[in-house]
Amino acid sequence: MIETIVVLLLSVCFFINGKVRSDIVALCALVALIVLGILTPDEALTGFSNSVVIMMIGLFVVGGAIFQTGLAKMISSRLMKFAGNSETKLFFLVMAVTSLMGAFVSNTGTVAIMIPIVVSMAMSVKMNPGRLLMPLAFASSMSGMMTLIGTPPNLVINAELVKNGFEGLGFFTFLPVGLICAVVGALLLLPLSKRYLSKQGPLSGTSASSGKSLKTLVKEYGIANSLHRVQVVSGSPVVGKMIGELDIRRNYGLNIIEVRHIEHSQRKLLSKNVVQQAADSDTILRVDDIIYISGSEGNVKAFIDKYGLAMVPDNGGAENSGLDFYDIGVAEIVLMSTSTVVNKTIREVEFRTKYNVSVLGICRKNKYILQGIADETIHIGDVLLVQGAWDNIANLEKEDNEWIVVGRPLEEAAKVTLDYKAPIAAVIMLGMIAVMVFDFIPIAPVTAVMVAGLLMVLTGCFRNVEAAYKTINWESIVLIAAMMPMSLALEKTGVSSWISNALVASLGSYGPMILMAGIYFTTSFMTMFISNTATAVLMAPIAMSSAMQVGVSPVPFLFAVTLGASLCFASPFSTPPNALVMPAGQYSFADYVKVGLPLQVILGIVMILVLPLLFPF
Repeated sequence: MIETIVVLLLSVCFFINGKVRSDIVALCALVALIVLGILTPDEALTGFSNSVVIMMIGLFVVGGAIFQTGLAKMISSRLMKFAGNSETKLFFLVMAVTSLMGAFVSNTGTVAIMIPIVVSMAMSVKMNPGRLLMPLAFASSMSGMMTLIGTPPNLVINAELVKNGFEGLGFFTFLPVGLICAVVGALLLLPLSKRYLSKQGPLSGTSASSGKSLKTLVKEYGIANSLHRVQVVSGSPVVGKMIGELDIRRNYGLNIIEVRHIEHSQRKLLSKNVVQQAADSDTILRVDDIIYISGSEGNVKAFIDKYGLAMVPDNGGAENSGLDFYDIGVAEIVLMSTSTVVNKTIREVEFRTKYNVSVLGICRKNKYILQGIADETIHIGDVLLVQGAWDNIANLEKEDNEWIVVGRPLEEAAKVTLDYKAPIAAVIMLGMIAVMVFDFIPIAPVTAVMVAGLLMVLTGCFRNVEAAYKTINWESIVLIAAMMPMSLALEKTGVSSWISNALVASLGSYGPMILMAGIYFTTSFMTMFISNTATAVLMAPIAMSSAMQVGVSPVPFLFAVTLGASLCFASPFSTPPNALVMPAGQYSFADYVKVGLPLQVILGIVMILVLPLLFPF
């Protein structure tokens, strides 16, 4: 028993200190329990196969897909209409939406879905996401008290009642409790978050080193002003021909930027698949292809009339009206004074042949050259706007004696949202939520999350499988998985029994209110170090026994258990939502203590006073 308590206390000290990563601390504690013989290796590794941990991995992938497809930005832009530019309105909007969703979906699922949405909303008003993410996690835990399925501890106390011959709790029996928690919690969190979470680190993605955005480059060079979209129609003589055969640049003075093919494959779920292709001379044109052409409107019209093509209007048509970046991107390269391409024309350098990129424009002494660039002579200090596959643009960095690539192409590619996949991501997300909400669907929540994550990958909501893996925050996963066996160690060594027996012996004679308060705060204290579900499992029988001994209804006592287990905010690993937002919000252990501990104590006092009114002794 003493060894377990020492390991637990040392872990807490290191968590609070923050100088050692939290996942390393958790792993050290786990190894110590094995070395001391308190847990067997099999027992110690049970956390890594726990369904909650597996669900968290899947939810990281689902949340990443929501962000990668631009679905988060779309949803956030709709919600922002209600909040405007007010941080206070945005705060209460996040709390309200999270509470509504969390009443029917697991709090872990709610947070995973809302994280990318909240980040997008915060960025839109230039607000640090850290101001909202911790309140988001806490709101999901409080809203979990509104329904029977909102959080696992609710199911635990219901099972305890049924096991002892009492009538089970209804689906909305928890609603009054949850509403009080949500309202009081929101009012408390607003000043707490303003005081302690307003000085988080810099906004992600706003570093000055990130350079110009892709849209900014297109606007700066005026590419959109001379950009035309032409569609290949059935019966056109260009169908089946290679671009090189048409000799468009020589005959019409036009530059083909890219060819976009829309695949309506039966194997692609519910939606088209957009494939961007660089305009190589051997690219074969097919029916419905969209050709992006740069040049004068008169020359484009002559080309269309000659080959029986169709102009795609800017306000509609088969594809988006702007120059989008999926497989293909743009970047600037600044020529060195020692470059061998100086005094050569763009045509002579053969950028397309040698580097698989096209030159869209030249910036020379703050003037932009877009027409006739093939025969334009390159000068020292010229900045070239190039376009091509992201990997090919990244390869230009190897020619560091010739030029400098401005920005980081591969990092820019990772930021590009695959917005044409947003409908797919939305359907998958809604399907996952439906499975979690409706009991008549015979699929376990963890299975629903795994299927959703897999579908996000298979349907192309990520650029590749590696991108999906990168969305998983392994620090949070290891932290939760390594700390879960701690509850087993406390139970095996008798620490849990010792605490419970001391509680009943010391408080049982002071009346049901004091005993219930003792149960609540004991549960709340234990949840700071072990998972809320494990704490509820340990404390529910104690609460039932305590109520029976003093001859009162066990319902308020059991509600004290689920509230104490669920409303634990002073620790990042007590509940999965707390752990999920930790890396995204750049929080330390101390941040949870400063914001969560006052909230936890005040909410506890309020609920101890309210519970006997809702569920009399």
